[in-house]
Amino acid sequence: QVQLVESGGGLVQPGGSLRLSCAASGSDFRIYAWGWYRQAPGKQRELVAVITRGDSTDYADSVKGRFTISRDNAQNTVYLQMNSLKPEDTAVYYCNTRGLLEYWGQGTQVTVSS
Repeated sequence: QVQLVESGGGLVQPGGSLRLSCAASGSDFRIYAWGWYRQAPGKQRELVAVITRGDSTDYADSVKGRFTISRDNAQNTVYLQMNSLKPEDTAVYYCNTRGLLEYWGQGTQVTVSS
């Protein structure tokens, strides 16, 4: 089993930055992808960024050039660096891993507002 705990969310002004962290405990020897998703009020949950076991990355068009996903293998932590934040980035952000099973964190709130 794998437990994912997100942190780093909060309130930030438009144009600001936040760095989300997802710390993983336990183990899953078949993980092939790590991702960040978000869900805004009244909207479906959407994929924001993904990084694979081979370190390839992909991003939603809405965040390309602004967000960066990365991993720290030694600490079993996945990060999402978010720059140039916009009000439309406001959402609950969830960490996700896919392997033998799919795991989700509890989510961390990101609010972009003046």
